[in-house]
Amino acid sequence: MLHPAPPGLAAPPLFWEVLERRRTVRFYTEDPVDGEVVTRLMRAAVMAPSAHNGQPWRFVVLNDRARRQRLVSAMAKRWERDLRKSDVDPKIIRAEVRFSTERFVNAPLLLLPCLTMESMDRYPDRARQRAEYAMAIQSVAAGIQNLLLAAHAEGLGACWCCAPLFCQGLVRRLLDLPPDWAPQALITLGRPRHDPPVPPRRSLAELTWTL
Repeated sequence: MLHPAPPGLAAPPLFWEVLERRRTVRFYTEDPVDGEVVTRLMRAAVMAPSAHNGQPWRFVVLNDRARRQRLVSAMAKRWERDLRKSDVDPKIIRAEVRFSTERFVNAPLLLLPCLTMESMDRYPDRARQRAEYAMAIQSVAAGIQNLLLAAHAEGLGACWCCAPLFCQGLVRRLLDLPPDWAPQALITLGRPRHDPPVPPRRSLAELTWTL
């Protein structure tokens, strides 16, 4: 139950608690995530604002373990190839790829947010169309943020990973996604197995400019 807001505070205290205590969680217990909880997370995600109310987000819930394993393995090979192109030390490559693979495979729940331009505006010139695509990206990101906050409110941990951006065609092909769906992220979710520290935040004075 939400408590009345104290004087001078517009939003209930629970809102600020969720906002301030949410952390990026990378390690989870083996407890599965209940289907009703997943539905609530999806509901929170699609309540986000979007440009023109186009709602360009699509969310894939990866329940099939075998398909998840194939996806993660293929993405790992692509990432390993890219790291080699950057002349990264082979030992570091092996460690990074193994860590990333284990995280995606072992997470109790894996979500794939995608973007579609189906309901967005179309323009004849590239400049406006690029801006429209940026608006769709911003809209999907807003949906992901809603999802992360809802996950914390449900007692779950989550981690937003952008790996699919580097191999969108590969992800789309392996999951048989519609051709206009552009994978944007992989979200791991589960009951937290650790309590991450508060990340450093720059001061508002550094980040805001009042005119």
